[in-house]
Amino acid sequence: MAEELNAVIISIEYRLVPKVYFPAQIHDVVRATKYFLQPEVLHKYSVDPDRIGISGDSAGGNLAAALGQQFTQDANLKNKLKVQALIYPVLQALDFNTPSYQQNVNTPILPRYVMVKYWVDYFQGNYDFVQAMIVNNHTSLDVEEAVALRARLNWTSLLPASITKDYKPVMQTTGDARIVQEIPQLLDARAAPLIAEQEVLRHLPKTYILTCEHDVLRDDGIMYAKRLESAGVQVTLDHFEDGFHGCMIFTSWPTNFSVGIRTRDSYIKWLDQNL
Repeated sequence: MAEELNAVIISIEYRLVPKVYFPAQIHDVVRATKYFLQPEVLHKYSVDPDRIGISGDSAGGNLAAALGQQFTQDANLKNKLKVQALIYPVLQALDFNTPSYQQNVNTPILPRYVMVKYWVDYFQGNYDFVQAMIVNNHTSLDVEEAVALRARLNWTSLLPASITKDYKPVMQTTGDARIVQEIPQLLDARAAPLIAEQEVLRHLPKTYILTCEHDVLRDDGIMYAKRLESAGVQVTLDHFEDGFHGCMIFTSWPTNFSVGIRTRDSYIKWLDQNL
């Protein structure tokens, strides 16, 4: 990236679970980015202040999306970012039965059960809740706090028919209200950028979102692209039918997969044309 884009690449070493839990990671990336955006720091690294982008993959895509939203709500930081590029980002923890979660429930690298456990880890929650969360008991119709937010990721309207196919929504009438009472972070837009208010989305920069067919997170990215488009943001959705979660790291021998090289090249090409 540094060579092909002639860009300065900063990788933020945010603290990880179990050393810290949400929202410490958000604070780390916001603080580090604010520091870097100081005029004297940009000058030190010969960075053009009009050509700054944020990016991340998977959990890093979650943090990049959250960072972008945090910046839109800070008058001193608004419009500081030219682009954001999100690679198979994880964007919500309200519905673990989107078509991609149903289709890829046992897909290697990131099966659904593992993804739900990662969310519980992030919030220092109770593993006893995992099975209930898998069937959406944490956002059932009797959990009032979740009902309005679920409407913001109604995949029956946000996803095209080619994606929804014959999959049916899993909406429990009665669930377990204890889950969001003990883990309210599940409904926090800083953790789940997909559920942010339209007004927040409206001020986000030009966006690139890469999604993969064989990935439980596919629909998180597609739905976010749709919500951003509806908010007037210029979005490029780059979908790979033969892609899988994490595929972009498989670019060197002996795991130099074609799809890894193609996703990487497509991502860098978009940055080259838009940053």
